[in-house]
Amino acid sequence: MHPIIKLSDNAASRIKEIMSGVESNSIGVRVAVKSGGCAGMSYVMEYAKEINPSDEIIEDKGVKVFVDAAAVMYLLGTEMDYKKEEFSSSFVFNNPNESERCGCGESFKV
Repeated sequence: MHPIIKLSDNAASRIKEIMSGVESNSIGVRVAVKSGGCAGMSYVMEYAKEINPSDEIIEDKGVKVFVDAAAVMYLLGTEMDYKKEEFSSSFVFNNPNESERCGCGESFKV
């Protein structure tokens, strides 16, 4: 079985960096999917302060990622990466389940 999400080295390093400067009551990051955007769905990342009973917990490269249960079917096999360019930086989801992505890259369709 494929992992729900795997982290690139860049993503794991950036999450560790972010978590080192955040409030001590955050235990990791939560990834979810919500309706919205021009293609229909968007990725959501936020600090996880507690474990929800339905969360899938991914531990990869020393980082804890909590995946919202409703997002699992959309994220199976996804790699989370972190890209830093001259004028911007962002987490990027390389999702094999996507059938379409909007032009700005903020939303997707399965």
